[in-house]
Amino acid sequence: MSYCLIVDDSAVIRKVAKHIVESFKFETDEAADGSVALAKCRELMPDAVLLDWNMPQMDGIAFIKALRQEKNGDRPKVIFCTTENDTKHISIAMKAGADEFVMKPFDKSILETKFQQVGLID
Repeated sequence: MSYCLIVDDSAVIRKVAKHIVESFKFETDEAADGSVALAKCRELMPDAVLLDWNMPQMDGIAFIKALRQEKNGDRPKVIFCTTENDTKHISIAMKAGADEFVMKPFDKSILETKFQQVGLID
């Protein structure tokens, strides 16, 4: 079974994302910031990461840059889920190593499309 790490400082967003991603037959885990997420990735590298931009301790950009430097850190498909929606932010995220970008709020249909686009589900 595939594994997705949901990284967001909002417990509500994590809960909603968890419910949706588990409906795609993924195991999930959660982290409230990038530093906790990076530690979890070092224990078990996920297949996918849903990643918030603005978080305490370590934001999404710092996390993805650190993740991509880890052993097998190039493997997870990283989908940014954020309210930052201008082309500058999207460009920064993609250059840092994101595979896709989703605007908050999102729903099952949007996440399903993004998971399909990056090859995580059929």
